[in-house]
Parts: sequence; C-alpha cells; structure tokens
Amino acid sequence: MRKRKYITLLLLLIALIVSSDAKAQDIPVRRTPSGIIIMGNGGMVRAFEPYSGKIENVMAYSAMVNHYADTFSPDVKVFCMVIPTAVGLYCPDKAKAWTKDENTNGNAMIKALSDKVTAIDLFPVMRKHLYEPIYSRTDHHWAPLGAYYAAQAFAQAAGVPFMELSQYDKNVIHNYVGTMYRFSKDAFVKRAPEEFVYYTPKGVEYKTTYIKYHLDKGRKKVVGEDAPTVESFFRSYPDGDSHAYLTFFGGDDRTIKVETSTKNNRRLVILKDSYGNAIPGYLFGSFEEIHVIDCRYFTKNITRYVRDNKITDILFANNIIHASLEKTVNSYAQYLRLEN
Repeated sequence: MRKRKYITLLLLLIALIVSSDAKAQDIPVRRTPSGIIIMGNGGMVRAFEPYSGKIENVMAYSAMVNHYADTFSPDVKVFCMVIPTAVGLYCPDKAKAWTKDENTNGNAMIKALSDKVTAIDLFPVMRKHLYEPIYSRTDHHWAPLGAYYAAQAFAQAAGVPFMELSQYDKNVIHNYVGTMYRFSKDAFVKRAPEEFVYYTPKGVEYKTTYIKYHLDKGRKKVVGEDAPTVESFFRSYPDGDSHAYLTFFGGDDRTIKVETSTKNNRRLVILKDSYGNAIPGYLFGSFEEIHVIDCRYFTKNITRYVRDNKITDILFANNIIHASLEKTVNSYAQYLRLEN
C-alpha cells in the first residue's frame, strides 16, 4: 500500500512538472530594441540577456584554465565552475532563435579541460532547483540562493566542510528591481519588483581586508589603488534599492581577503566576474582564507600572489558570457605575465 502511495505521488509530481513546462511555453515572450528577452507579464516578468558566445573563445578559456593548472600543479588544486545565466535555463522554445545555446558551449568548455582541472558543471545543478528563486527576474545576476547551490557543489568537489543554509541568517530587501530595467527600458520589468534574499553566516568569525582600485573615467583601466583597509563583507541596502547585488563587498573594483575562524590550512583564490561575488560568503566555514580577484581589475602577478599567500586552491568562477569573451582570457593571461 505504501509503495502504491509513493508511485501515485511520483506520478502526480511528474504530471505537475510536465504541466508547468507546457504552461511555460504559453507565456508571452518578446524582445526589446536593445535585444533583452522579456518573458511573461504581470508580477512574474522575467528578463534576461541573450548569449552570443563564440566556440573559439570558449575553447580559449578552457585552454587558459589548463595553463593555470600546468603552472600551479601539483601544489595548488585548480577548479573550473561554468556558471549558466538565466537565458540558459529559462529561455522558452519560442525565443531560442534570439540567443545562442549556453548548454552546448558549456559542455564543450568542460570537455576541453585537462585532467589537472576539476570541472564543476552547474547546468545540471541549477536545473535541479529551477523552480526555486535561484536567479533574479529583474537583474542580470543570479540570486544568492543560486550561488549557495554552486558553493555547495564546489565544496563537495574540493572536499571541504560546508555550512548548510540553516546555519545562516536570512535577510530580505523588498521591492527590488535590478539592472534589467535599465538594460531593457521595459515598463513591465519596472512594475514587477521582487525580493532580494541573501544569507549571512552564523557561528563563524571572519575579517575582510580590501584593496580598492581607482579607475579611469571610462571605468576600464586601473590607475591607482588604496592601502589595505578592514571593512564589512556584507553591505546593507534599503528596500527598493536597485543596487542590492552590491550587498557582497560593494562591487568588483577591488581585491579582497577574508580570514576566517576555520582552521584547515586551505586557502582559496576565486577568479571571477560579478557572478562570483555571491559565492565566498557561503565558504567561510570551508576555508581558512578566501581571496577574491576580479577578471577585469587585478594588477599583480598571480604566480607571486599565490605563492606569497600560500594558496592551496584556485577556483575559476565566471558566468558563461564572461567565459566566452576574448578579453577575459587575455586578462587571465596578463596576470601570469605581470612583473609587479
């Protein structure tokens, strides 16, 4: 009887998922003049960027990760996390002509990694949680919950402890509308605010040291930097503030070091774009130190940095759009060549 009950529940769940997928294909979809894809209407509008990555850039990214593994192994473990964006997970069939397929290039990227690199394929991880709020509807970033599941997958691959979500305080910023309104100028996005939910760890002590960079007028080139300062890792934003994603250490134009009360002689460097900002806050119970370096602003020789800080692990945490850009690969190559 119990077995029959479980089978009935399983069939109902399958029917619900199939029904949800069918309904998803009936949701209205349109494209703005700027190319942003808008799905749905009312309070559940979702906006996302199309993907235009070239396979040759994807292969170059994998080759660069392999080069890092050759440079640092066997003393330093190298991990590569391919992060999908919302279009790779939520794009309905009727809009697929407006974007390239992230899954195809993501799979190619992983297959091109050498045996010295531990690959973390987040596409199946994210699909398991597709009906949870893992990506923002109104911002081009994922949501902090998506980063939590990514950090969990990485911690498992790295063989380090991991704090479950019950060990965090839940914080909510209400009436949040992120960057996709600015990108799309679509009134439906503006009228569909969401909650920005982020999590702060309990039971672990940590200190965050910043080196902030001065940028030129175009905000592309570093022209100077501040002396190291100790500040909070998490920033507080009021309800309705469109900058809520800056909750995580305030932005990209800085390098940070987090010293934690976890003592296991594991010291991590995260090489990232802005998607990576939401990851380190879930790893304070996993690593003794966490260093965060952005793929656009670092100014030091990465080999020397890894040696001087006794780094044991390197994680590439780029979303697939950034991983498909030639300038991202060039930046990582430059970090190996810099003299200072």
